[in-house]
Amino acid sequence: MKTPDKPHSGLTQRLRVDVFGRFPRGIWVMAGIDTLTTIGFSISIPFLALYLHNERSISMTLVGIIFLVSGLFTAMTNLIGGMLSDRFGRQRMMITVSSIGILAYTTVSLLIGFTSPVWLIATVFIAARGIIGMMQPTISAIIADLAPKGRLTESYALVRVGGNIGFALGPALGGYLMTFISYEWLIGIAALTCAFVTILVLFYLRESFEGSSERVDIRTAMAVANDHRFLLFNIFCLFLFASMGQLGSTLSVFSVDRLGFTTAQYGLMLTTNGIIVAISQYPIAIWLNRFHRDKGLILGSLLYAVGYLSLGWIKDFNWALVSIAIITAGEVTFSPIASSVVAESAPADRRGRYMGFFGLSQTIGGSFAPLLGGVLLDTFPTEARLIWGIIGLVGLIPAIGFIWWGRKNFKGKIVQQAPWH
Repeated sequence: MKTPDKPHSGLTQRLRVDVFGRFPRGIWVMAGIDTLTTIGFSISIPFLALYLHNERSISMTLVGIIFLVSGLFTAMTNLIGGMLSDRFGRQRMMITVSSIGILAYTTVSLLIGFTSPVWLIATVFIAARGIIGMMQPTISAIIADLAPKGRLTESYALVRVGGNIGFALGPALGGYLMTFISYEWLIGIAALTCAFVTILVLFYLRESFEGSSERVDIRTAMAVANDHRFLLFNIFCLFLFASMGQLGSTLSVFSVDRLGFTTAQYGLMLTTNGIIVAISQYPIAIWLNRFHRDKGLILGSLLYAVGYLSLGWIKDFNWALVSIAIITAGEVTFSPIASSVVAESAPADRRGRYMGFFGLSQTIGGSFAPLLGGVLLDTFPTEARLIWGIIGLVGLIPAIGFIWWGRKNFKGKIVQQAPWH
């Protein structure tokens, strides 16, 4: 007599085929790596602004300048990292960068622990952030290399889910740990995540692109700018990234120093962002496949603008969470669409360069964010609506730009969604 199948065996089979089998193993490894790197970043870097401002009495304008310089340096390393991944291969690049990242973050941790001069901490932090920045365009290029046909946006969404699980865990864990450990230990955790990334890449990631013999220099990397349609896309994105970046240092100081929230509450705000993304990003990415790319970019930009504008009116923690939810809606709409536009614009052997150039605009815009926010906080210490009104306006500029860009340069391609098994 045939033994009936156990109820859970059918569920296991469906998970293996319909969920895990929907993407190659490399995509899942990328999701894990993005989770780890985001935990390392979000458990430490947002609180670094608080350390410099509260513990070392550095003005928010100077903190903004430090983050700006680190961002500009990271922007260049994004470009270089993408170019090198095209030249020498993706896996080799990932192993090299994550290994150096262990040493870099450990050094920052030790400098903070020994209360070293601020200029030295800032210098090594800038170098550490720049080194880790070389990893992101490589990750994006690997996703484009491995994504199944018709599932590009889904693949980016899946990896973003992993990253936002990390973003949900990191700030909450960082805010909790800050109640009984010091800042240097938070930075030390970032070094530990780099070690785990190295192990994952070494043992579980196969090479997706072996590299090429093409000449490696800045001129060939910047040749991406000759694609004028893609260049315009990046210019509009740069403005949005300058608005998006306020979730870090600006919001941390505004919520803790101006509104009186605790560091744990600020961490919970970022955790809320991560949880919403982790839950909603993948189904929203599937839904977005029904629409033209430019429509998703416009909608995401508008949601960002409204969300940041609303922060000027909040008085208590619950309303702050509502603002975070609106901002997050913009994020889950805009981010996977933007990554797909970059991947679809790039020839297969230049994906690293295109991703690096996109990372250049992303990092430059994001690095101006702390400076913009720091100047606004110092200039208008009691004018919350003016601060966030200006920031919201910066987010409105790309929405208008994408309307023109979509009509003039982009025909709003809809990518056919791949069917479920």
